[in-house]
Amino acid sequence: MGLVALSQPATALTPPVAFTADDLPTWQTNGIVWALAEAHGTVFAGGTFSQVRPPAGGSGTAQDAVNFVALDAATGDPTSCKLSFTVGSGTATVRALAVSPDKKTLYAGGYFGAVNGTQVSSLAAIDIATCTPKANFHPSVSATVRALAVTDDTVYLGGDFSSVGGSAHARYAAVDAAGGAVKPFRADVDEPGRAVAITPDGKNVILGGDFFTVNGANSHALAVVDAATGDNVRTYPGFIETNSVVKGLDTDATGFYTGNEGTGGGVFDGRIALDLSTLNQRWRDTCLGATQAVKSYQDVLYSASHAHDCSSVGEFPDGRRHHLLAEPTTGTNKLGWFPDTNDGLGEGIGPRAMAISETSDNKYMWVGGEFTTVNGSAAQGLTRFAASPDTGAPTVPSVSAESVKPTEAHVRWRASLDTDDTKLTYKVYRNGGSTPVYTVDGDSVEWSRPQLSFTDKNVTAGSTYSYRVTATDGAGNTSALSATATVTVPTSTQKYAAKVLDDGANLYWRYDESATPFVGDTSPGDQSGIHLNGPSLRQTPAAVTGPSTAIGFNGSDQIVYSNKRTTVPGQYSIETWFKTTTVRGGKLVGFGDNTTRSSGSYDKHVYMRNDGRLVFGVWTNAARTITSPNSYNDNSWHHVVATQGTSGMALYVDGTQVGTLAETSNQSYGGYWRVGGDNLNGWPNQPSSNYFAGQIDETAIYPSVLSAAQVQNHYTLGSAPADSVQTVRASADTYVNAGATGTNYGTSTSLAVRGSAAYETYLRFDLPSAPAGTVLKSARLAVKTTTLSSAGSTDDISVRPVTGSWTEAGTTYASKPAVSQTVVGTLSGATDLSTVYSATLDSAALTPALGGAYDLALTSTGTDALWLWSREAPAAENTPQLVLTFGAP
Repeated sequence: MGLVALSQPATALTPPVAFTADDLPTWQTNGIVWALAEAHGTVFAGGTFSQVRPPAGGSGTAQDAVNFVALDAATGDPTSCKLSFTVGSGTATVRALAVSPDKKTLYAGGYFGAVNGTQVSSLAAIDIATCTPKANFHPSVSATVRALAVTDDTVYLGGDFSSVGGSAHARYAAVDAAGGAVKPFRADVDEPGRAVAITPDGKNVILGGDFFTVNGANSHALAVVDAATGDNVRTYPGFIETNSVVKGLDTDATGFYTGNEGTGGGVFDGRIALDLSTLNQRWRDTCLGATQAVKSYQDVLYSASHAHDCSSVGEFPDGRRHHLLAEPTTGTNKLGWFPDTNDGLGEGIGPRAMAISETSDNKYMWVGGEFTTVNGSAAQGLTRFAASPDTGAPTVPSVSAESVKPTEAHVRWRASLDTDDTKLTYKVYRNGGSTPVYTVDGDSVEWSRPQLSFTDKNVTAGSTYSYRVTATDGAGNTSALSATATVTVPTSTQKYAAKVLDDGANLYWRYDESATPFVGDTSPGDQSGIHLNGPSLRQTPAAVTGPSTAIGFNGSDQIVYSNKRTTVPGQYSIETWFKTTTVRGGKLVGFGDNTTRSSGSYDKHVYMRNDGRLVFGVWTNAARTITSPNSYNDNSWHHVVATQGTSGMALYVDGTQVGTLAETSNQSYGGYWRVGGDNLNGWPNQPSSNYFAGQIDETAIYPSVLSAAQVQNHYTLGSAPADSVQTVRASADTYVNAGATGTNYGTSTSLAVRGSAAYETYLRFDLPSAPAGTVLKSARLAVKTTTLSSAGSTDDISVRPVTGSWTEAGTTYASKPAVSQTVVGTLSGATDLSTVYSATLDSAALTPALGGAYDLALTSTGTDALWLWSREAPAAENTPQLVLTFGAP
């Protein structure tokens, strides 16, 4: 059944990710969570809220929780620890939480005047064992505390304040961890401090915030100071953009990490890793979408943000927001961890705080913020993710199949998405079989779900095959079977498609899919496409002869874009067919740096002007174009090829060169091929619409320049005679039973064949007439065995014409029709359950019946019964059916 690729099973959670993306039931807040901390299996959450409530569907009733709640890390339920953070005037809030190294004391910062009635001043110490504020710890802080970090004997704080304990301290200070006495540490900054962290050796303190100076020295948003004195150890002038700030900090054994937020154009919104040994940058992740928190754990940096554009690091283009991400502490490539929230309340930021709690039998990533949904379901303010178990299955693969040659069938599918596994195992099943014919591993993330493919060479020309695919993650979670992809292997090679492949196309979209969003790539490049906004599928007649179909675009928002980010080599060719009557123009094919939105960089494209003339253009700090002399919006199919290489640019229409330009360069950037529309701002004779209204077919991209002879050959082959295949389902079927001579089985979902204690099956097909200029070249009967344990048969089954009359609703064994002694085909080896089998039929016997009804009987002389699905059975996969191939005489 074809080559079987053996693969090692994927491991649960693709390393080095430590947590699943499956959110766990967690009590919710009615406001924003700004801070999280953890001790001994308890997670502390602080923020601006007044109540907590059970998760959706959970038991319990809402509880008062004034800006603070303590929760069991393993269950997500509130503990008995109740603290209220209040203030006499204004709105109280908890903005920072930190736990002492001995896990005995919780420090809280924010804007508040009392904790459970004990007077404090925006900074408090809580005895964790008794859940009571420490009355002897009450340093006076003049304004909001936004950041805390703690050693054995010192609490470092940052925020908006100008004094602590009555002495001037501009936005950063240090106090004694036991009594709150102000320490001599001085690190004055000119704008709010938002983050503070201590290096693992305790020698230095890292500051992050809005500031531009530290102790009078130029250092915007980031600085390293001495832990005892506050003196500058390392400043970072010009290191972070002036319209960006540091919102979060974290450290590990080798480095420290920033989470950044910017406002306006040219901002830095991502993350920076710096080495502790040198205090120099290790890497910089320039994704856009304000980062609020970072957490380093087991060589992975987890981040809370609303990243919407990571194209600058070779990942997803500007589009929807991704609120939770993971990347290795050694680089910026995103790892396979994609739980998500919405933007939520307040500023619409989403998640704002992260904490990790390890229990005796599991570990948990906790996330707090202003979100109101997690993974698409209601969940406000708090959520959590465990290391195990991983329960989420991959998405169902999107599958299509086609055959260009009589010797093989090409099955391809879009890689599935699993939100906590990038490496998945795929299994391909043929003709309803239970044993895969092909197994392969593939990697995917949300913005890169490449095409995987399998070439089945164990096929017979004229036969029809069906394929389904599953995806399995490392934990064994398996998707449902994909929808069935069916293909009929031609009896002769499709000349046009074969020539496109022979000439080296590395992207070839034929638009034969019957469902969105997957567009299969027929080429070896596996550069599949994605439908956007529902273009019209399977449009006929198509541009070239044969069984292929075209795609239709509405001229307003429908496109197809390539799924895999790529670059275009110095030489290339663009080829497609089109048909339109539009007077608004639009882009047919082009390269751009976005997928679902208008591109910011865009060239190497062919577009139509309002008058129907074609333009091929590249960008070299100016538009360089070739324009066709004639118009082509005449509702006829036309063939266009655009090439660029060392000899310059050329444009061909309908096999003839219509223009050249001595331009060998173009704009260089990473991007995506788009069909049907994209940005055209700034281009000559810009049409009224950026989007093309009409039909497109047979789009191909080549990493080489097609010669004039090749272009002419392609155009000629587009109208060359080609075989066509028609599939005809049974219009009536039944069987008769010698053991129940008066019983009719016309409504049964099964059919049966056996010689002794006889069963006979009768099938009726309404045959089409042969298309003009063609004859019937081959015919096959396809049937599918049932799931009955004894459904398969080792006996040969004869296919014979029915010469007598019969009806589906009335025929019984007693009234069964006469059957010819002529055998027009034999079904052999139908031994497996739930499997499609086919028999080659004598096309000469069927030819006289074309254009009318044709009846067949299935008979046997053996003793082993064969049970088949009838046309009434949902599992029949459109069987019984005849597959008819018509071609030139």
